[in-house]
Amino acid sequence: MKQFSIVQTRDSLTSIIRDVESGSSVELTRRGKPVAVLMSLEEYQAVTSKKVSFTEAYKRFREEDDLNELGFTKEFFDDLRDRSEGREVNL
Repeated sequence: MKQFSIVQTRDSLTSIIRDVESGSSVELTRRGKPVAVLMSLEEYQAVTSKKVSFTEAYKRFREEDDLNELGFTKEFFDDLRDRSEGREVNL
């Protein structure tokens, strides 16, 4: 991550913004200590967006995509599980 003092940032804001737009993050410092980070809007939205639960993501996936069209037919799943009894266990 590139690092600039606040004074350097004033002098180079245009080029720093270009770097941020291209995907780089920039750390701003005051007296050598980090105080802020500049990042692209896309990266900011990813960081601050509400996280979707697995259940919601799966539900949305099922609504938007047809498993049969993707090749996941009932027959596809039938062979995935071993239906044998398994080993004997003594407890």
